[in-house]
Amino acid sequence: MSDSLRHDGDEWDLASSVGATATMVAAARAIASKESDPIIDDPYADPLVRAVGVDFFVKLVDGTLPLDDEEADAGKMLADVMAVRTRFFDDFFLDAGRAGIRQAVILASGLDSRAYRLPWPTGTSVFEIDQPAVLGAKSAALADLGATPTAERHAVAVDLRDDWPAALVAAGFDAGVPTAWSAEGLLVYLPPEAQDRLFDDITAVSAPGSRLATEYHPDGGAALGGRATGLADKWRAHGFDVDVASLAYGGERTPVADYLTGKGWHVSARPRPDVFADYGRQFPDSEALEALRNSLSVIATFEGERS
Repeated sequence: MSDSLRHDGDEWDLASSVGATATMVAAARAIASKESDPIIDDPYADPLVRAVGVDFFVKLVDGTLPLDDEEADAGKMLADVMAVRTRFFDDFFLDAGRAGIRQAVILASGLDSRAYRLPWPTGTSVFEIDQPAVLGAKSAALADLGATPTAERHAVAVDLRDDWPAALVAAGFDAGVPTAWSAEGLLVYLPPEAQDRLFDDITAVSAPGSRLATEYHPDGGAALGGRATGLADKWRAHGFDVDVASLAYGGERTPVADYLTGKGWHVSARPRPDVFADYGRQFPDSEALEALRNSLSVIATFEGERS
């Protein structure tokens, strides 16, 4: 998987580079929310996609994009995968709230609307971390919609490659209380060593009892390969000129479960098809998604002492 489009200090908004993948995922959530028997309900996904204004994604959500069979199948699989992934992380946060955790951090939040749509327990603070252009655009769009957070929302505009823990604390984060952390759809966009550093930073500001939900793709950036690479030219013909597959970093990665265990976390990891089965869905039988089939959905609880 090429990382030629990525470099230290690169930036993006919701229509370019890594930011465009957040809009793509929101489009998938919008489509999944409109299914006849949906497993998620994200009422903000559709209007947020429209606010970003990328014609390709607006037409995809409207169902007016002229797609061939291969593209239509890929769009359906994307919606299925994102519906299950979204539900997994929704349930993670809801379970953490029921367990008494009142502080949540959404890393690389993109167009995530959980601070507005989940029934957070009273007194919950939700911190969203992402690049300034991403958070600024989303906050403005939600304000225009008249949306009201269902928790105390804190937008922390900082690049995860910078000193984000300091920015988080400055925004009111309390490292002395348990936190629910999510790193959703994030790790493949980090170099392997940055993945480890991210977990080091999370551990350093996590009180015992904190929880973390993430994913681990043994094949690294290959999880975004396959059909995405083949579809890039077709999507470009529709006006979407971002090669999503080229945004991920390849290279050998430390298995997440092993790394977190070594840092004092108790880890539970389940194959992606098993998570699909939990929600009454069958993992797509597609050669293009074989790498994703081997990915793990991970939940960890911090039990050790911070180093």
